[in-house]
Amino acid sequence: MDQGRGMDEEQEQGQGQERLARRERDVIALERRGFLGPGAKERAIREELGLSPVRYYQLLNALLDDPRALAHDPVTVNRLRRVRESRRTER
Repeated sequence: MDQGRGMDEEQEQGQGQERLARRERDVIALERRGFLGPGAKERAIREELGLSPVRYYQLLNALLDDPRALAHDPVTVNRLRRVRESRRTER
């Protein structure tokens, strides 16, 4: 039995970690992709997630502050946090 793995599971349960919902995972997955051409991302948001772009970005912004999202995909979440912060400082 892998004791290290068991310890991680215990720590995760002890912290009350919950998994992201399917839609939340899909939002993060869409952000990992690259899009060519104008409107391609907005089209994907509507067709694949059934969301308006405005609602999508509202959900995404909330996810960037969610520790579960950081645990799920730290590279993408940290990249998006840096982009968000740089845009805030430009304003």
